[in-house]
Amino acid sequence: MLKVIMVDDEIQIRKGLKWKVDWDEEGFVIAGEASNGKEALQVIEEVMPDLVLTDVRMPVLDGMQLVKVLSDKYPVIKVIVLSGYADFEYVRSSLVEGVKDYLLKPVDPEELTAALRKSKSEIEAEKQRRMERDRMNQLHSEEMREQYLLHLVKDEWAGMNISGERLSQLKLDVLAGEDIVVQFITVEIRSMDREQVKELFLPFKMLCRELSYEHEGIMSFYDTSYPNMIHFLCHHHSGENQVPIFIQELQKSVSTYLNLETVIGLGKVVRGLSQLKNGYISAVLSWSQSSADATSQLIDGTTSKQTIEFTDDAEWKLSNSMEQGEFENFQRHLLTTLAECDRQSVMSYSFAASRVLFMLESIARKYDLYTEEMKKKMWNCQLCIWELTSRERVKGELLELARMIAEKVSETRHSSNGTAIVENVRQYMDRHYANEISLTSLADQFHINSAYLSEMFKELVGQNFSDYLVNLRMDKARSLLMDEQLKIIEIAHLVGYSNSGYFSTVFKKRFGQKPLDYRKSMTVDKERRNEV
Repeated sequence: MLKVIMVDDEIQIRKGLKWKVDWDEEGFVIAGEASNGKEALQVIEEVMPDLVLTDVRMPVLDGMQLVKVLSDKYPVIKVIVLSGYADFEYVRSSLVEGVKDYLLKPVDPEELTAALRKSKSEIEAEKQRRMERDRMNQLHSEEMREQYLLHLVKDEWAGMNISGERLSQLKLDVLAGEDIVVQFITVEIRSMDREQVKELFLPFKMLCRELSYEHEGIMSFYDTSYPNMIHFLCHHHSGENQVPIFIQELQKSVSTYLNLETVIGLGKVVRGLSQLKNGYISAVLSWSQSSADATSQLIDGTTSKQTIEFTDDAEWKLSNSMEQGEFENFQRHLLTTLAECDRQSVMSYSFAASRVLFMLESIARKYDLYTEEMKKKMWNCQLCIWELTSRERVKGELLELARMIAEKVSETRHSSNGTAIVENVRQYMDRHYANEISLTSLADQFHINSAYLSEMFKELVGQNFSDYLVNLRMDKARSLLMDEQLKIIEIAHLVGYSNSGYFSTVFKKRFGQKPLDYRKSMTVDKERRNEV
């Protein structure tokens, strides 16, 4: 039911309006009354009505003054003005102030009913548009948050600046600071019917999102490297551990609503951003210890005694060897690292091999090598690590994959005049334009000198790095402005600006109009084309 309030200084008029219409039948409930505009504003603040019926001539604050206040403070509230004949022209000229309809006194019941139905239609349509806008905004935010979270988790941010402001925009504030304590959960859905799993994966993904919303500090994300799985990052705040309760709710919901089994891997508790990758791999490796049965299982990796001996220094040596095209050095470092981990435990060996695979995947993405063939090769390598029937086979799979990638990377880095490497940098910017990237961070990411990158970028792209990034963001913003459901500040955040005012200034400099004016001009052009 829509809420309406009546504002008139004559109580008999208000009583008369009540019996002239079957309010319930028309979908309205009378939520309050007032004898002047000042009283009306107090009632409005309390009940937040959908519609206001107001007289024009009233003491203290008259009807048109009330309309102006509502137009500024509560623009979504519809207003129907009741006026005497003498006020007809006055009211009509004030329609631009927010009045959606007007009725002459004495009010005819049929005219009142028609006006109410018209207002109801507009109110419901606007509510639907707001719901769609909120849903789209939430979808945009969710996608960006999950993408950013995946970058953090897979450590693809080696050259990125991680700012607390960006984390806050994406509602990832809990990850700010090196003292954070987190735990990962990996969840796979299973059934005897594989087609059923395929058909129900999207509902499963949405269900995981909804459940994570209900638990503060728990966020879901999807990694294309692992089909039929959703992963959760769980923040342990104030010493509380809500993971056991969350897992129970998840298992029950998936069973009740989707009639599917869940296989869950619970990772080790880790501390700090730099340990996110370790925590994530720990959960995936726990899941990998499950049986192949289509039955619900929970594998608790927190009880294992695995030690993590794969150091950042070891990963840097492996990564640098790949970037510099020194495959023999990569092979030597890999065999040494795996041998050291093998002396610890089987799980430590699997852990180290998974870290190497993550690193190779990151390099492949960076150099645009993540093709279907490459994905298949990586998946086979991952299965080999999980099964771990032969350490020699794991080494062989990793080295074969690394050789494929190294050859392609070497071709790119040693291409004539640096065209290929600059193109990879440009493509990286096209994918991550909304993040905190700089020339220095990109130079570090691609293991090249920043001055050389700057010179080559300008020569081959035709713009310097800063201008290209700004133009890229502005073109994306212009495209997003076509979606009228998105607010300007939301678009600013989506393209990498924390300050909407600065975003508007940059946009105007690029296109000669502020974002809102540009949107209005595009709307007018669209309406003209439709008329033609």
